[in-house]
Amino acid sequence: MKEYLLLFWNEAGDGQYAVSPEEMQAAMHEWQGWIGNIAMQGKLVATKPIQYEGTLVGNDGRQSGPAVKEGQLVTGFLICKSDNVAEVEGWSQSCPILKAPQGFVEIRECSPFNI
Repeated sequence: MKEYLLLFWNEAGDGQYAVSPEEMQAAMHEWQGWIGNIAMQGKLVATKPIQYEGTLVGNDGRQSGPAVKEGQLVTGFLICKSDNVAEVEGWSQSCPILKAPQGFVEIRECSPFNI
């Protein structure tokens, strides 16, 4: 089986997520069910929401803040296992992030890392 990284993108707010903590809490049951479906199949590796605050480190130094691209940023991730990307795409089509007007899922296959 291959591993896939799902990145959950959503609209960036002004110094905080565009979705309020109350809205996040209201959607938690839906997220738990969606993630639970993947877990019950034995295909969940890891998942977490991530905080808004962050640090960007590059050749030019360091700066505070998340990486925001075209008004959107990564709000969480999930790593899963599957024999094919079509299955992962199928799961992604029912992801709760799609209920947000600017929400989408980015799917990336994880490369093997052999030392």
